[in-house]
Amino acid sequence: MATQQPQITTLIIPEQKKRALNIKVLITRYVYHWPLFFLTLLIALPPAIVYIKFAKPVYEINASLIIKDNKKAPEQQSALSEIDLVNSAKLIENEIEVLKSNRLITQVVKELELDIAYLKKDDFNTTDLYKSGPVKLKLFNEVLSSDRNPTTFNKEVITVVIKDNKSFFLKSADDQLKEHAFNTYLSNSWGTWKLEPTYLVTDFKGQTIQITITDRDKLALEYQKAIDVSIPNKLSTAISLNLEDKIPQRGKDILNQLIFNYNRLVIEENELKAKATLAFLDNRLDSLIKDLNIAEEGIEGFKSSRGLTDISIESKINLENIQNIDQSLNDVNVKLSIINSIENYVNSSKLAQAPATVGITDPVLNNLIENLSRLQLQREKLLAVSPETNPDFDPIDRQIASTKAALKENVANIKSSLLDTRSKLQSFNNGLASSIKNIPTLERQLQSIERQQSVKAGLYTYLLQKREEIATNYSNIAVSDRVVDQAYASTPKSKKAIVLALALILAFGLPIGIIFLRNVLNDSIINAEQIKDIIDTPIIGDISLEKSQGLIISKKGEANIVSDQLRTLRTNLYTLYGDKKRGRITLVTSSVQGEGKTFISNNLALSLSQIGRKTIILKMVLRQPNLDDSLNISSEVPGVSDFLNNKAKLDEIVQQYELNPFLHIIGSGKEVDNPSELLESEKLKDLIATLQNSYDDIIIDSPSVHLVPDALILSRFTDVTLYIIKQGYTEKTELEFLKELEEKNQLINVHIVFNGIQKAKYGYGYSYKNSYYNKTIKKSIFTDFWKRF
Repeated sequence: MATQQPQITTLIIPEQKKRALNIKVLITRYVYHWPLFFLTLLIALPPAIVYIKFAKPVYEINASLIIKDNKKAPEQQSALSEIDLVNSAKLIENEIEVLKSNRLITQVVKELELDIAYLKKDDFNTTDLYKSGPVKLKLFNEVLSSDRNPTTFNKEVITVVIKDNKSFFLKSADDQLKEHAFNTYLSNSWGTWKLEPTYLVTDFKGQTIQITITDRDKLALEYQKAIDVSIPNKLSTAISLNLEDKIPQRGKDILNQLIFNYNRLVIEENELKAKATLAFLDNRLDSLIKDLNIAEEGIEGFKSSRGLTDISIESKINLENIQNIDQSLNDVNVKLSIINSIENYVNSSKLAQAPATVGITDPVLNNLIENLSRLQLQREKLLAVSPETNPDFDPIDRQIASTKAALKENVANIKSSLLDTRSKLQSFNNGLASSIKNIPTLERQLQSIERQQSVKAGLYTYLLQKREEIATNYSNIAVSDRVVDQAYASTPKSKKAIVLALALILAFGLPIGIIFLRNVLNDSIINAEQIKDIIDTPIIGDISLEKSQGLIISKKGEANIVSDQLRTLRTNLYTLYGDKKRGRITLVTSSVQGEGKTFISNNLALSLSQIGRKTIILKMVLRQPNLDDSLNISSEVPGVSDFLNNKAKLDEIVQQYELNPFLHIIGSGKEVDNPSELLESEKLKDLIATLQNSYDDIIIDSPSVHLVPDALILSRFTDVTLYIIKQGYTEKTELEFLKELEEKNQLINVHIVFNGIQKAKYGYGYSYKNSYYNKTIKKSIFTDFWKRF
């Protein structure tokens, strides 16, 4: 049995056509809204011009220094390698944080008195008189920043007018001037102060000086953000400092003072470390001197009491072996002694200076002791200015506790290792001792005493040497960090071009963005291509926007764009009717109200009547009938609803258009409650048949098809349906509705009339030269001024 192979059907998806971007259309859309561009330009440009006129240039201040980084520094070979305190290397990342610390920058602000600014006030300009002012403000009993209300206090302003070199005028809040002499003590809410004249005071005679006192803490925070500290090269240990300032000298002073304060802090820390180490070594040396004297007196007493003078060669050999082991034991005991000192220091509840780790080369231990010393030093500094109950002690105490815990664990591990080593050496030493049983007891006792003396003497010599080396370095403490460049100012940077560019970008970019967003969010139909993308219904005519919405071709001989477009629509209808010359029925409808059904119906009917075709307009809006002023329909004449309700005869409802004998009108009549039932009656069918026999063209002005079913009922009598779509008004979803009506054959022979086209606004439409018409039509750019927004 043959197996049937499955057939695979290839689905071909038609490729959507990509239309080329029409730059001219795009520009036209934006140019139409020129008042919006003009408004934003009017708002954005004046501030930029004011800024360009009065803005001061900004200088970039730079400085650099080299830090001794222990990650990049070579291994030290000095005698202080075990206890390197003064010239120890640092982590460059930590030093960057120190340089940017609020503590150092606050000191700079205080020492340079940056919180007090002197400004010379002119008409529209202000000049900062940094180190060049006529007066100098001195504060006394200043209210501390911590005592001020941070939500209300920002800065205080004193305005003075220089009278002469002896007095000045102080301006009050109500602009009253009161004379005061220089060096006179004055008081207000933020402290006591006085003004001292400088050597430049006579140059500012009669000028207004504004003195601003800024909150020092807030100003320090601003400079902390403004000063940039970075590493320009990852392979070097150089640090670059950068600051932008309108006054170059002030910027240089700030960076130079910051570097000076940093170096001063390093010196102070090195001095504290050196003092702590010297104190520890002095205590240890005093203790060793006592122990060494006791050991030497013991040797002397032992020899004199027993008359010992010489030792045999055999004993020397055996004892030398023991001495080597003992030397190792001595080293272990020395280290254990130091470890015990460190252990006592860690276990002590009272904070003291950290001992030196002499002979202990463990880097972890050294780092932990150094960190603990630094934390203790910070605590002592804080204790000097704050009570111990201050919450600022909590983080430091927690760090001290955690560091001590880590130090205890490290000391325990080292001590355990040393005890194990000493146990092994003692065991080996005991084995040698048993092998020299022939050595006299007295000689062994003497050697034991001498070993004790040797241990004390060796440790004393070692510590004394270290003490002298540290004392020598302490007397020559210097900053190990080298300043590469003192602060210097580069060429001033002007932001005028940037400000102007930003103003222009704002002036043009904001309207473009608004217009673009408005177009994106606009779901209405703009051009014919959008119609063709959704529906295949042909477009029979394009009608430009006419504001009057009345009859525009009522007078013979007049010509304009819209009238010619309506005549073109009239001509295109011939191709739809073919050979039919009489009784042609055209239904005019749309999706919703306001799309121009009545305008198209009236003008199309008038256009047909002007070529001699007998035409009648049926106003079939029965739900909300309204009078058409453009056709001068009389309210006293009955209409369609009256005829369908058997309240009027046909000859009673037909009205003659007074300006054209070929045009007749049948109005809607009185409002009814059952328009759909009336339209379904046989009388409407008879009415249409009678009119077909009497008229060449019948134009039916019907209600909107998306609102009521009237147009669908009327469609069965029509030959052609003109579906009105208005540019920028009809939504794209209405095309889907029209597509559905056509698929269900609810509308007959539908053709679209694209109405209300505004080429100037949307860029779509035909261009006509005004010179083509007898009467030149001039359109100003101020037309629809407010709508152009």
